[in-house]
Amino acid sequence: MSYFPAFLNLEDKRVLLVGGGVVAYTKLSHLLDFTSNISIISLDLSSEIRALSKKKNLHVMQRAYSKGDIANFDIVIVAVDNISLQAEIFEESKRYNCLCSCVDSTKYTHFIFGSYIKKDDLTIAISTSGSSPALAKQLKKYFLKLIPSDIGIFLQEMKILRETLPKGKERMQMLQRRAEDYMKKWSN
Repeated sequence: MSYFPAFLNLEDKRVLLVGGGVVAYTKLSHLLDFTSNISIISLDLSSEIRALSKKKNLHVMQRAYSKGDIANFDIVIVAVDNISLQAEIFEESKRYNCLCSCVDSTKYTHFIFGSYIKKDDLTIAISTSGSSPALAKQLKKYFLKLIPSDIGIFLQEMKILRETLPKGKERMQMLQRRAEDYMKKWSN
């Protein structure tokens, strides 16, 4: 089954990362593109996670995971090799109504981390529903080459227009024309 693509606003969400190794560092780096309201629980922390969490002022608990640790979190990412711990946290997440993603265990996950491109306000997500993360990475490289270098400036201009012009059919048509003209400029 495919995963439903959704963009979550993490502004008021509390995120827990369980794990402190290489994979946890990758997930943490991605999460920091969207929020810094992240806590980390891990008995062992890589030097990269230690440095990044200090730089971003993240809450770190250097200890083993304990039942109930996810009680006050909206989202939990489990980046540990221990499959029984993944299963335990996933089942616990159902009781606390929080979203859970256990890395490399589609059996124990509500959502997956797709490959994505983030340039200013533009975010493009790419997923193969876990079939081929390698292909998703290759597609990311391909799409990166297609994105105009001034996309951030254009998006800010469009944002201002959307916020200042009165809603209605005329505004919608004008914004559509501007987007089409912008893309024509880059596709030639």
